[in-house]
Amino acid sequence: MKIRIRGNTVRMRLSKGEVGTFGEQGYIEEKTNFGNASLTYALQTTTHCDMIADFKEGRITIYLPEEKAKDWVATNKVGYDANMDLGDGNELYLLLEKDFQCLDNSIEDQSDNYENPLAARYKK
Repeated sequence: MKIRIRGNTVRMRLSKGEVGTFGEQGYIEEKTNFGNASLTYALQTTTHCDMIADFKEGRITIYLPEEKAKDWVATNKVGYDANMDLGDGNELYLLLEKDFQCLDNSIEDQSDNYENPLAARYKK
């Protein structure tokens, strides 16, 4: 599971195996340790009608409505996004995606990522 944070945007990507685990358990998390502290980021199903997020005690959690979660896991749908109203005139943009294999030469292991739909166009 990968997370990217930039300004008021949180983007989360999951590999095939992670999407499968999320589909079975309704929850998945990853942790990054910093020695004396850690950052946990998680995806969890919710009965709430919108995709929302929170940050509590060093944990970022994105909540995906159960019906959307079922659809996302069972279909080729790439992801969901939402603008979460922060109540102070600001919004937090949330983006959840299936993680595709990179088209360039990446050194990270991508064997569990989804095949990139543009891969055929770039193979020679």
